[in-house]
Amino acid sequence: MSDARPPASSSSGDRPVQAVILAGGKGTRLAERLHGRPKPLVDVVGVPLLERQLESLAAHGVTSAVVLVNHAADQIERFLAERRSSLAIDIVDDGEPRGTAGAVLACLDRLEERFLVVYGDTLFDIDVPHMIAAHEAAGADATLLLHPNDHPHDSDLVEVDEAGRITRLHPYPHPPGAELRNLVNAAFYVIERRALDGVAPAGWTGDFAKELFPAMVARGANLHGYASFEYIKDLGTPARLDKVERHLREGVVARASRRARQAAVFVDRDGTLNALRGYIRRPDELDLLPGAAEAVRALNAAERRVVLVTNQPVLARGDVDAAGMHAIQARLETLLGQQGAWLDATYLCPHHPDAGFAGEVPALKIACDCRKPGTGLFREAIATLNIDPDRSWMVGDSSADMLAAERAGLSTILVATGEGGRDGKWPGTADFAVPDIGAATRLILEEFPRHAALVEPLADVVAPGDLVLIGGLARSGKSGLAATLRTVLRRRGLAAASLSLDRWALPPDRRRPGILGRYATGEALATLAPWLAGEAIDAVLPFYDRFTRSVGLGDRLALPGNGVLILEGVPALMLGDLKDVRRVHRVFVAADEAGRRDRVIADLVSRGFADEEAARRTYDERQADEAPLVRESAASAAVRWTLDQA
Repeated sequence: MSDARPPASSSSGDRPVQAVILAGGKGTRLAERLHGRPKPLVDVVGVPLLERQLESLAAHGVTSAVVLVNHAADQIERFLAERRSSLAIDIVDDGEPRGTAGAVLACLDRLEERFLVVYGDTLFDIDVPHMIAAHEAAGADATLLLHPNDHPHDSDLVEVDEAGRITRLHPYPHPPGAELRNLVNAAFYVIERRALDGVAPAGWTGDFAKELFPAMVARGANLHGYASFEYIKDLGTPARLDKVERHLREGVVARASRRARQAAVFVDRDGTLNALRGYIRRPDELDLLPGAAEAVRALNAAERRVVLVTNQPVLARGDVDAAGMHAIQARLETLLGQQGAWLDATYLCPHHPDAGFAGEVPALKIACDCRKPGTGLFREAIATLNIDPDRSWMVGDSSADMLAAERAGLSTILVATGEGGRDGKWPGTADFAVPDIGAATRLILEEFPRHAALVEPLADVVAPGDLVLIGGLARSGKSGLAATLRTVLRRRGLAAASLSLDRWALPPDRRRPGILGRYATGEALATLAPWLAGEAIDAVLPFYDRFTRSVGLGDRLALPGNGVLILEGVPALMLGDLKDVRRVHRVFVAADEAGRRDRVIADLVSRGFADEEAARRTYDERQADEAPLVRESAASAAVRWTLDQA
């Protein structure tokens, strides 16, 4: 279940695409920038807005345009007569203001069977064929482009059902206390002409959003909501024009194109964005965690697509129906919107594999690929939003979140809120662990870019087929360095995998004294032997649960022979000579000891194995039997890296 499914291939083929541009506005609020010109000819970074609109439409396959003019019609007619265009352009003077819908209805006889409606005060870059394909797949009478924004409280909002069909329109102003989805009518439409036949009497005046579309919904017309992150903004005031021009100059418009690969942050819901309170069955049970809205707003501002991916078995259990889930989602988006934050897309799994609950929904009691740690929803989002996994992240609180994201090729961040990774259900490990989503956002936007820059010199010398060993004391930053290096290498086009030797940590009853007595290093080398000998590897790896201190089978490692393997862990530099086939890079990670000590103690306490005093004793014991050998292994490293550098 999601806001936007990948549309089927368009059946329109080479069918001509017509656009209607509503270019009759006076632009009263923009008068100081117009210098006597009509609003559609306002200068936008040196180019008239109408020129930019026509160029964008042509670039996306539009073949003709009907330009509806009124105020200063002669200037627009002269402008269009003087420009050369690949579009066939028809100019219609509608005589007197009729409202957006009234103007289109008045020239219906000039329009094709299907047409776009474009407002003359918007700058946009919309993948028109993709939108039309969604329109056709829905069998819609009209399709409205929807997007979230940072001020839904004073925007025209749209309500959709599970299939994306519009069930209600909520024009601004909204009733006090209303909790609505942040799906804003962006004023860009695909309309079937037949759907408008007889919808209003001759000479009718009115607006699409406030009058015509609500009337069509009331009559049972199929209006479809096409949710998209693509760029569209009105520039009807000086402040909005300034913002749009800044976005053009800074590349924001180009980066928001569906043609551009998107960097995304996938986020879990319960325990990550909002407080974990068991199954949430009512909207009033959902409250944002402190700092969650600010974190999402920072990701929005940094042009990261924020994608909610959540398991909601309450639907399969029969605890909540579709309307109830819609209300819960509306509360979440309202709470975020009140602080200027939004979700770009929501993907929700309603299934549960186990039957036997009173009131359950049999059709949803299935084993599926969309329930995390399955990757179905991730694959759908990656395809639909054109997401680049190598530049994207997952932030969650459970082992299912981490395993699903790992399988989908994302970098992973485990937050300590909610489950905090203690659920023990799946062999999912995190690249990074942080206190909450606010810290995760700082890592993504600030710390990781800084770390990646520091890792670049190491990445420069790593070649296909190399082995990188990263050693150092516990809680010194080894796993973070390994994850950062892996991501940098992947962005350079190399196949790279990062493994922690903690996978081969022994349970307490099998351990021997000393650092090497706590790891099954022989088993690790045996598992990796094919790759170390120069071959590809496809092997099931062990998994060590840090919270239960138990071992089991984990996920698979699939790496070609020319891939890069990054092996990190406390004893990584003690594995002996591995140079027979592979070129080996040895890295030692150090950290300020006072800070490392605090992290070790906090980690032991958080896992519930000791109180603070017992954790201090464990730290002291490790300092005696582990630290000297680990520090001695640093002599074999050609590269030293410290948290202090970062």
